Amino acid sequence: MSPNSKPTVLIVGAGTFGTSTAYHLSHQYKDPSRITIIDRWDPKAPLQDKQAAAIDTNRIIRTDYESSMYCDLANEAIHPWFWNIAVQGHFHKTGWVVLDKKGGDFGEKVRKTFVERGGDYTRDVDREELEKSEVLKGLCGGAEMGRGYFNPEAGWCDAERATMSFLKVALNNGVQRVTGEVSELLLSKSGVSGVRTKDGKTYTADKIVLAAGAWTSSLLSPIEDALDIPPKDSIETQITAVGRLSAYYTLSESETQNIIDSKMPIVVIGGLVDIIPPSQPNRTVKINDLRTEVVHTVTTKSGRRITAPTQNHQSAVPEKLRAESAQVMQKAMPHFTSTHTPSRWRICFDAVTPTEDWLLTAHPHPSLSNLTIATGGSFHSYKFLPVAGKYVAKVLRGESCGAEKDEAWKWKSGEELGMGGGLEFGRSGRGDAGGRREILGTDGVGDGVADLLLDGAGLLLGDISRLEGDHAAGVELEDGTTIGVEETAGVDTGDDAKLKQPRSDVMKLSERVTVLPAGSALW
Repeated sequence: MSPNSKPTVLIVGAGTFGTSTAYHLSHQYKDPSRITIIDRWDPKAPLQDKQAAAIDTNRIIRTDYESSMYCDLANEAIHPWFWNIAVQGHFHKTGWVVLDKKGGDFGEKVRKTFVERGGDYTRDVDREELEKSEVLKGLCGGAEMGRGYFNPEAGWCDAERATMSFLKVALNNGVQRVTGEVSELLLSKSGVSGVRTKDGKTYTADKIVLAAGAWTSSLLSPIEDALDIPPKDSIETQITAVGRLSAYYTLSESETQNIIDSKMPIVVIGGLVDIIPPSQPNRTVKINDLRTEVVHTVTTKSGRRITAPTQNHQSAVPEKLRAESAQVMQKAMPHFTSTHTPSRWRICFDAVTPTEDWLLTAHPHPSLSNLTIATGGSFHSYKFLPVAGKYVAKVLRGESCGAEKDEAWKWKSGEELGMGGGLEFGRSGRGDAGGRREILGTDGVGDGVADLLLDGAGLLLGDISRLEGDHAAGVELEDGTTIGVEETAGVDTGDDAKLKQPRSDVMKLSERVTVLPAGSALW
């Protein structure tokens, strides 16, 4: 195929995988205008309105992995953070400290991997050294912890600006960008032919890259339904849309400078939180809760249950969920959290695979061979922004990424999905997927109605079950507000609301529900 006849490519999503793919293809195509990237967020929109895992105040950049493959990949990616003009200036080399929980071995295994690669720049660090920082006083309330280490090569980047800068290079090279919210993928005899946006416009291409992160299932599941793909072979077996909480603490200019002068690194407290220090431009200490995770399930027209982010604003964190997350942060940082209050909260959704590997592959169904799926960031992949697209481009061309990567990033069988994992902070630091809360978003409902939350066992003051037979369209509150059941699971609690007329395409609520006042939540 001549350079002028290369296939047109439509990239759905301008996050980590989508932006990186546009960047790399723009250097590989003689005519980059044959590449289009579509994303729902206008680049000029305020940061807090951009609901995407790749767009935030900061993201951690490091090479620390137990896996030699991901350690090598992270080393490949970290050099551009220093030298590539596209992202230069957005990386802050603060170093990072990992303090393992008691009995944890993440640090030990990471350092072993470094030694096997030929260079270990880390050193031991203890709690006393960390507690010299005002932010870290009273770390973990004096509870016994495991070993700690410091890696001076790690740091954090301004993720919003870095992503925009990287994409700007692709656009300057000739890649076309469209701002629009994709409502559906278009299926033709030749495969996925393009997308339709909510405003009714269509965009087509020879090849489609689905890089929609946590929104992947919601876009792909209708196509799978149309092709009668059984649930065991569906995208939902490969990824789960998972939400995590972050708290943002705005500091004064003098507090910020004191922390900068103290050379505080990123600090990871095993199984609890990671803490990212401020810079003068953002004056924000960000704490990521590594323990509290939520999922939100919806029902497709075929009755299939899939996970997807809620349609609520990412800052709309239910009060009870904030309280639980605050307890995690207080346990890790009792002094700082007793003297500071978060200025805002965020639920960040990402596509998480059971093994925490990427999902970078063509769809296995023969009718979808022109569709490449690039997702599965699993809360640890932003650092790969400079290089991820190089591998997406290989998959687009039908080339191997290397035997080890092909095996890690393929569409996996049920047995394979139960293997591996623990990439983010090792198996000893891995969270329990069974402990994720179910957040029942009141999508489309006006102000005054809060989210409902279930615990990981599916309990909300009573048992949750999928019921057969009659179905309910929603819950009508005493003030006339209705909550559609399409965005909820069955709950059996209280009797403060009544069911509307049955309908056949949604999940049934059991006969009693609790109405929550505004600003509250239960599980």
